[in-house]
Amino acid sequence: MLSVQDCAKCHKEAPRDIESGGGAHKSEVTCLDCHDGHPPEKREIIPACSRCHADGAHFQVKGCLGCHRNPHTPLEITLEGNATAACMTCHEEPGVQLRDFKSFHSTMTCNACHRRHGLVPRCLDCHEPHAPAMVQADCTRCHRAHMPLQVAYAPDLPAALCAACHEEKAALLAAGGTRHKDLGCAKCHQAKHKMVPKCADCHGVPHPAGILAKFPRCEDCHKDAHDLNHWTVARAAPAATPKP
Repeated sequence: MLSVQDCAKCHKEAPRDIESGGGAHKSEVTCLDCHDGHPPEKREIIPACSRCHADGAHFQVKGCLGCHRNPHTPLEITLEGNATAACMTCHEEPGVQLRDFKSFHSTMTCNACHRRHGLVPRCLDCHEPHAPAMVQADCTRCHRAHMPLQVAYAPDLPAALCAACHEEKAALLAAGGTRHKDLGCAKCHQAKHKMVPKCADCHGVPHPAGILAKFPRCEDCHKDAHDLNHWTVARAAPAATPKP
């Protein structure tokens, strides 16, 4: 009866591949579990992948050898063409994010970015930074690759990262000289990009009722939260003329 050692006497390359990268093909099966026979007694000795790999969406994908080109090193995966359908059968969450939160990334194939299986590319491989000093770690403090337009950040996000895009507001704040200058942007614009807080959320009701009756909006006097001391006092609304 044949043994694995007998196979290796003639077939040098396959045992070498299995030894170096066989994965479960090395630890769970032997040559004889897959190749149940040998020419000339049996001609069809190359099994279909589905003989063992049948359960789950990934194993319903056609053309296994398009990605897993060498069954003796099955985890050495080649990604060419449009591999998105195959990728999504294992990586469901990124697929849902790309579908539900549309961006230019949603139009791309998975392997346009992940050119090698398991490769996580740097944002800066394709995108220019918002500011010259920015590094990859800065990108991921606000953006998630599969839903990049859903900007979210922690309360301790450095204001300098915000200023890279919001230069005008940062300049006003720096020149203003108020206590707002010492606050991080995320202190007011909490957790969600473009969230504009109400002044009263922090300041309550800072003026007497008579002033607020004439100037009900904070912006009537304080034109901009980033430039509080440059007053632009609006005219109070004229008192209503009593009817005769």
